[in-house]
Amino acid sequence: MTATPAQYDIIRRPVITEKATLASESNAVVFEVAPEATKPLIKQAVEALFGVKVKAVNTVVTKGKNKRFRGRPGTRNDVKKAYVTLEEGHTIDVSTGLA
Repeated sequence: MTATPAQYDIIRRPVITEKATLASESNAVVFEVAPEATKPLIKQAVEALFGVKVKAVNTVVTKGKNKRFRGRPGTRNDVKKAYVTLEEGHTIDVSTGLA
């Protein structure tokens, strides 16, 4: 399968945090995805972009925090993350970048 531009719009970037690294031990990868992306669309995009078999997709929407920027109040954007669990024997190395 070849990657289409729409798939790159669904999968924005991998999330590389301590919690995401712990999830990788259970054969899961974390991606930041578009807010309108659905679980079936995320599954199709990951399978097409990385050539792996997806077992499950769990999503979470993190609400933006209220912060101060240079003394002025502001709000960070909401972020939708997808925890993608892969089938046994499949892996994604997020440090190498997208295909």
